[in-house]
Amino acid sequence: MATRLAEAPGSAPLVSCAKGIERGTHAFMTEVLRQAAPGRPTAILSGPSFAADVAAGLPTAVTLASADEGLARALCDALRGPNLRLYHSTDVRGVEIGGAAKNVLAIACGVAVGYGLGASATAALIARGFAELRRFGEAFGARGSTLMGLSGLGDLVLTCSSPQSRNFAFGQALGRGVNVAEAGKGGLAEGVFTALALIELARERGVDMPIANCVEGLIEGSLDVAGAVGALLGRPPKGEE
Repeated sequence: MATRLAEAPGSAPLVSCAKGIERGTHAFMTEVLRQAAPGRPTAILSGPSFAADVAAGLPTAVTLASADEGLARALCDALRGPNLRLYHSTDVRGVEIGGAAKNVLAIACGVAVGYGLGASATAALIARGFAELRRFGEAFGARGSTLMGLSGLGDLVLTCSSPQSRNFAFGQALGRGVNVAEAGKGGLAEGVFTALALIELARERGVDMPIANCVEGLIEGSLDVAGAVGALLGRPPKGEE
């Protein structure tokens, strides 16, 4: 898709609405666009937004980031609507990390619901999942305000709390005992493809991400749900951070 976009005539900026990390290369989405279209302006659009809500004209707020602040402002003005509010940012990597990591963490929350672990467990996973997202983001120089904003915490809360999220629905199926292949038939769950790349990058930077590690274990088959729960609850005591 990025290659096809690069072939479009003119020099219009390319805005990625995809959320993930490319396997093998560990490239973020704007990096993929720049590789396909060198010299073309790029931006990333991300935040708590289900497509159905946007299409229905329901109130939605998202973040658009570009290294060029003027471009980010101009794109926000061009894309905003009466029920779609855009916030501009220059923290491209922070916005991309929020969109990528939250999909993996949403799978964990779906598993908890599907397995019947209760609302308290889901709330704990969201809170501790955000701690993982924050640590990972900080390792890549992301701003705290970005990680706490729409494209970070906002998108995490939405994706981790609704079966409208394909990642949550995928995890919910796993929690109910459905195998990975069957669970994936419910639609594209970006977190399935992002989990391995996220974990590999976290290990390279020395970032501890136990929840994301368990999700990857469930996907690759080295863990079952009971084992994942035991692994998380059996971790040594530590201070909250």
